[in-house]
Amino acid sequence: MATINLTVDDFEKTVLESDIVLVDFWAEWCGPCKQFGPVYEEASDKNPDITFAKIDTEAEQALASAAGITSIPTLMAFREGVLVFAQPGALPAPMLNNVIGAVRDLDMESVRRDIEAQRASEPVQ
Repeated sequence: MATINLTVDDFEKTVLESDIVLVDFWAEWCGPCKQFGPVYEEASDKNPDITFAKIDTEAEQALASAAGITSIPTLMAFREGVLVFAQPGALPAPMLNNVIGAVRDLDMESVRRDIEAQRASEPVQ
C-alpha cells in the first residue's frame, strides 16, 4: 500500500478510523528525511494492513506544531487512535520493522488501563 499525504483536514479522521497508522513528519529540504523516504515506502509495501502517512511539515506547519514536532524526520505510530510511539530521526529498515512489530503486538486493553491509571493519579487543576 502506498503512503498517503495527510493534512490538518484528514489527520484526525485517519488516525481514529484506522487500526494502525504510522506518520512520517518530513520536509523536502531535509536530507535525513530523503534517506528515510525509501525505507518508509518499502515498509508500506510490505505491510498493506497498516496506514502509512506522510505530513509535509512545511505545508502543514500548524499540524506539525500541534504534534510537537521539533526535529524531522519524526515517526509517530498510532494504534486504535492512541499515540503509542514517537521518535525523531531516520530509522534503518530493521529498526522500523521492530517498531511495526512492537506496535502490532501491543495489548491495547493494557495500554488503555495504563492511560486511565495515569490520568487518575494526576492532580486536579
